Amino acid sequence: MHRRIGYLPGAVGLMAESPELLTGFLTANASFDRCGLDPIQREVVVLTVAGRNECHLCVAMHTATLVRRGAAPELIDALRVGATLPDERLEALRCFTLAVLDNRGAVPDAELSAFLAAGYQPRHALDVVLGVGTYTISTFANRLTRAPIDPPLAAYDWQPAA
Repeated sequence: MHRRIGYLPGAVGLMAESPELLTGFLTANASFDRCGLDPIQREVVVLTVAGRNECHLCVAMHTATLVRRGAAPELIDALRVGATLPDERLEALRCFTLAVLDNRGAVPDAELSAFLAAGYQPRHALDVVLGVGTYTISTFANRLTRAPIDPPLAAYDWQPAA
């Protein structure tokens, strides 16, 4: 983790209270990093889950990731507030991720068809499920442990809309 982002997040130390939880998250995260979605697409999934689950830390951390990757500010801003994304294909991914969350995986045929019509493949639908599972672990653990914002993320602090 230190090599990847330049420091060891406090949340990792809090997750380590359960070595199995930390190992599970890191293993799932490594698998998600290798899935068929590109880095920006993965961040769309993560920020959609983090916003829905109101994890201030994940929103801050993954905002920083998008900034490091040179993502458009309009994309970042829309993800942080849960608004329509400026890129139609990424918006289809965001909507599909919400459909997975809202329907606990039982996505209606019309919503799956819209996702596939946007150019995604069936494997990408399953990759979204992997991302939802991975970041449900993270967001729930961070909220349970009241994980603080690390100093390098202070500029990206986020609070859910009232």
